[in-house]
Amino acid sequence: MANGISSYMATAWLDAFGNATAFSVTTVYMQLHTAAPGAAGTTSIATETTRKTVSMGAAAAGAISNDAQVQWTSISGSQDATDYTLWDASTAGNFLGSGSITASAYTAGDTLTFAIGDIDISLTIAS
Repeated sequence: MANGISSYMATAWLDAFGNATAFSVTTVYMQLHTAAPGAAGTTSIATETTRKTVSMGAAAAGAISNDAQVQWTSISGSQDATDYTLWDASTAGNFLGSGSITASAYTAGDTLTFAIGDIDISLTIAS
């Protein structure tokens, strides 16, 4: 599966749009992967399994970006993170979606940081 929104997220958005069903995500968490995470978001999880909170700014023109730095310190294991997943809980929870990142190689004990504005999510808008 290519990266994208999860079945859970697609269903929740469509129900909110078409059936006036309330939907919100209180906190978004990001997890690192070493390859495409698959339809359930559980494939190729990096040795650094900690999910980090992602704070998002206001959406505009079909896009949203992180408004605070996301950082892993003292990373366990040496790998190359190539993908990420987003979740609604720090463990377990609902898989929200996935995406690719610029390959980020790290060595055990390193710090990996995504600066403000580095995590971008967008939807295609009709033009």
